[in-house]
Amino acid sequence: MANNRATKSGFAAEAQRKINSKYSEELASESLEWIKSITNEDINTNGDMDNFYEILKDGILLCRLVNCIQPGSAKKINETQMAFKCMENINTFLEAARKLGVPPQETFQTVDLWERQNLNSVVICLQSLGRKAGNYGKPSIGPKEAEKNVRNFSEEQMRAGQGVISLQYGSNKGANQSGINFGNTRHM
Repeated sequence: MANNRATKSGFAAEAQRKINSKYSEELASESLEWIKSITNEDINTNGDMDNFYEILKDGILLCRLVNCIQPGSAKKINETQMAFKCMENINTFLEAARKLGVPPQETFQTVDLWERQNLNSVVICLQSLGRKAGNYGKPSIGPKEAEKNVRNFSEEQMRAGQGVISLQYGSNKGANQSGINFGNTRHM
């Protein structure tokens, strides 16, 4: 499908080059290795753009991945190569990823993968899902997710904090504008 589009030129081509430059083969390889470890599928984990795209473009492996993390996440997986069925698979994966805890800002749009518009966003989504997989007893990837650090202060501690003047408030204490030059004019 991505090959049937007209070649981009001008600003569109420059924007696409910028998007493509953010793609990390190292993170893509790490994501494919992680998918392989979860699904036990025999896939080539070379993370170059062509390989990454070819492995994931139909959404079948992505649906199998979310089903391995949480059985039943992708209720129907379309095994056909028809365009709208492949895009349906990708969309099913995205919905499951959100339900598994991937924040909306770390997901991608179906066309980012299907039309190969932004494979970096696909990698970001897989890395995010990889962090969430640990919550389901599966191997995880990427940096460990931060945990909540709730602090509870007593009334006494809260009152003590009200008397503290922060640096921002105290840095200009006593300053005035007399003697300051604005251009050639002296203000007093």
